[in-house]
Amino acid sequence: MTSPLLEDHRPVHVVVVDAEDAAPSLPAERGDGSRWAGVWLVVRRGGAPVAVVEAGFGGQDVLPSDTVRVLVDAAVAGHPGAPPEPPTPPVLPSVSVVVPTNLARPGQLRASLVALDALDHPDFEVVVVDNSRPGTPEVLPELVAGLSRVRVVREPVPGISAARNAGVRSARGEVVAFTDDDVQVDPGWLRALATRFAVRPDEDAVTGLILPAELETAAQLWFERHYGGFGATRVFTPLTYRGAAGRNRLTRRAEVAVQDWDGAEVRRFAVYGAGACGAGANMAFRARALQRFGPFDEALGTGTPARGGEDLAMFIRLLAGGGSIGYEPRAVVHHTHRADYPSLRGQIEAYGLGFTAMLSSLVRAEPWHVGGVLSQLPRVARGALTGGQEPAGAEDPAEALLGAPPPRELVWLERRGALKGPAAYLRSRRALRRRHHSQ
Repeated sequence: MTSPLLEDHRPVHVVVVDAEDAAPSLPAERGDGSRWAGVWLVVRRGGAPVAVVEAGFGGQDVLPSDTVRVLVDAAVAGHPGAPPEPPTPPVLPSVSVVVPTNLARPGQLRASLVALDALDHPDFEVVVVDNSRPGTPEVLPELVAGLSRVRVVREPVPGISAARNAGVRSARGEVVAFTDDDVQVDPGWLRALATRFAVRPDEDAVTGLILPAELETAAQLWFERHYGGFGATRVFTPLTYRGAAGRNRLTRRAEVAVQDWDGAEVRRFAVYGAGACGAGANMAFRARALQRFGPFDEALGTGTPARGGEDLAMFIRLLAGGGSIGYEPRAVVHHTHRADYPSLRGQIEAYGLGFTAMLSSLVRAEPWHVGGVLSQLPRVARGALTGGQEPAGAEDPAEALLGAPPPRELVWLERRGALKGPAAYLRSRRALRRRHHSQ
């Protein structure tokens, strides 16, 4: 069934609604006289997102407040509720927020830094890593002007992994958080991450919820359709990911157990699907965990021939090495998806290429991953035969939006990219060695 919001590819209005406030009425007309195709309601309770609800206008000029109220109340009623608050406020760790940038989006970067500088946390810094090419106009002094928490370091080696590693080396915090220069963080983002680390001392990393900043174009809607924003069903309850208890060591390394807040196992998946844990736009690590499991592989990621996969490689190394990752839905960022179709095509192909480049990186560093991948082939085959559906009970808050598929070409582009990944990784390794030898 085709979603009415994708039939004519008109923009969809992303609206945040707090359950405690009076429900707004939402007009179909935009400021320029055109119309929204519908609304994408991010419902919050107590400041925490609990659901995403899609609604069309049904030919009306306004979505009435009483209709919005019904949608919000139903979303809240369907949410299991937040975990209990700790009896005493936890002592929050200090945090360094690392923002790699090639300065290609100065306007978005400035907006991101302004939001980061004003975050609600008692002890943090923002480290901007300048990863721009030589000859790029010097705009950073203007972009960081007036921001007291922000400092800049330079990393000439191209690629987001090199930039992240430079940020880690410069970081002073007990926790190192990462976000991107096209992301707008929620005011409570850092406090939510730090609180999770404080109340769950056994967790080595924490990821958060990534929501779209806008759904203005078909490409942005298709990215939500193809990846649910970032490759996984969007979830609004806290989870923990850790190596699964299994019959043998290989199973423990190659499978991930997903646990709810109380520690009950809710499902398992292959560690190579660690994109379900989160993404580089919203992730944080204890500094000591980065010393143990890092650094990021500088032959992976945006800005290298491998084009991606560096965040997944880190997640997999951590999980396979006995670490654990917490998912905290209160830690919210808003990502600006690619707005035009050519950019989306390139992004999807890069995801496929980056995934197999990432597998190549893992096998090169730890050859046991060959057996790990082979051990998970039956699971992958079962998923293919069932259409890759999520297990029963998984949340799917934007079901209607996900109902209309993107162009089939995107699937083939991702597969084509996957075929190129191993060779691209080898090229990236060679380029990295040449650069190091020339220094």
